[in-house]
Amino acid sequence: MDARRHVMRAGDLAATFLPERGMLGISLTHRGDEILQLVDDLDAAADAGRSVGIPINHPWANRLSGPRYSAAGRDVQLDPENPLLLKDWNGTIIHGLPWSKLDWTQQHADETSLTSELDWSRPDLLEVFPYPHRLLMRASLQPDALAVETTLIATGDTPVPVSFGFHPYIAVPGLARQQWRIELPEMQSIVLDELLLPTGRRERFPALDEALAEREFDDGFALGGEGITMAISGNGRRVAVEFVRGFPYAQIYGPAAHDHISFEPMTAPADALTTGEDLRLVAPGESFTGEFRIRVSDL
Repeated sequence: MDARRHVMRAGDLAATFLPERGMLGISLTHRGDEILQLVDDLDAAADAGRSVGIPINHPWANRLSGPRYSAAGRDVQLDPENPLLLKDWNGTIIHGLPWSKLDWTQQHADETSLTSELDWSRPDLLEVFPYPHRLLMRASLQPDALAVETTLIATGDTPVPVSFGFHPYIAVPGLARQQWRIELPEMQSIVLDELLLPTGRRERFPALDEALAEREFDDGFALGGEGITMAISGNGRRVAVEFVRGFPYAQIYGPAAHDHISFEPMTAPADALTTGEDLRLVAPGESFTGEFRIRVSDL
């Protein structure tokens, strides 16, 4: 892929982003070992609209129950055939717009940080999500963690619903998935239907610290607060996703057949644009910020 890349280095970590193509994180290495997954063929991923590395899922994380939603006083009818829409195995709209279709503008770059901006004013973008705004994303690298901070600024005359999220694909380098250990906090499991959409029910999910083995995940969770951590570990290394602020929900995606797992920070539950559940609105001229970190450490 000929998109411009920006490399950051700090301590044992190095991170690479595409500052003008989706502001996509395409590499995070620890002493030269790759933590991110599905980043081997970016051209194929872009052509297929496939999530890889650390993509932002915007303007909605996870799934919408149908091609129609109503938020902030506006009724929106999506065209199911719009090439900007991503769909899952069942034809359900998912993960916002493809990272490869979002043109960002670099604002700042140095050895340990990168800031890019997305101006949501293009007619084709407003057709899908008719709420003018800007996104500022800042990736900063510390010796033991990559921090990603995203600020949404409402630039029009209407409030902007906040339902974006991220889908980082991570792994423990050099170790089979079945040998990883997984750590999860106590939280509320969001009961999903056969299409993986919320039913409205929740159940207690006890804290977990055990071998991942053949256990699979494609589940939504309400975290009950900020500052929680989810992690995988093994081979003397721990890879953790820290939900620092602004992300009170998560999806965990980890099929047994895949050599990666995703702890997905979400600003709202799946289908929030349709249900209105816990859906923040950013007033004109105001802003909202969410932050998460991927921390890599020795055991």
